[in-house]
Amino acid sequence: MKIALIGYGKMGKAIEAIATAKGHEIIHRIDVNSPHLLEKEHLQQADVAIEFTTPETAYDNILKCFEANVPVVCGTTGWLDKLPDIKARCLEKHQAFLYASNFSIGVNIFFEINKRLAELMASQTQYDVRMEEIHHTQKKDAPSGTAITLAEQILERQYKKTRWVNKERCKPEELSIVSKRIDPAPGTHIVTYASDIDDITITHTAHSREGFAAGAVVAAAWLNGKKGIFTMKDVLNL
Repeated sequence: MKIALIGYGKMGKAIEAIATAKGHEIIHRIDVNSPHLLEKEHLQQADVAIEFTTPETAYDNILKCFEANVPVVCGTTGWLDKLPDIKARCLEKHQAFLYASNFSIGVNIFFEINKRLAELMASQTQYDVRMEEIHHTQKKDAPSGTAITLAEQILERQYKKTRWVNKERCKPEELSIVSKRIDPAPGTHIVTYASDIDDITITHTAHSREGFAAGAVVAAAWLNGKKGIFTMKDVLNL
């Protein structure tokens, strides 16, 4: 599989190491120093693109992949106000798009556990739910995309909570997400249901970027040759 890496920071380099170890070929490494590689004639040389850049550039990068008829896997967070438009354009142009706030296989299993726990706790009104996420200081968005996914899963099932807020002190109807930036943490997400009697806590802790990178490569191989809009649930058959 020929891969165009859009974004060649720490995550891009981790993806490159895993992809090449699996026998895939990185044909383009695109960053701020090589914007010309985003032109159609270059992108068309790839079987699939993997996009990890910034909230400011992700939307345009994805559209360029659509124009080049190249399936795109996107892991950039912080731009999701434009996701409905991207999905509509993907279907309109008969392209392939896979977005995940986190490509780690462990995190995607954690998502399923989070949803089930939220369902079980919906009727247990003596518990209040809160969240915490910890990442390295270079993380550009807060809360993390993974934390937002977890929070939205809870809001869909915890009817006394109406919205999430990125602060510790909040109203009873708000779901608190506390964001901490501490080096060298790759990512920790904690969901706690607390009562006067006891607490129930689920935690996912990443030890390195390898889990995210490996999942992105698996997703890219899975997306190659497909058309439509997908998530990691489709990849992992969850």
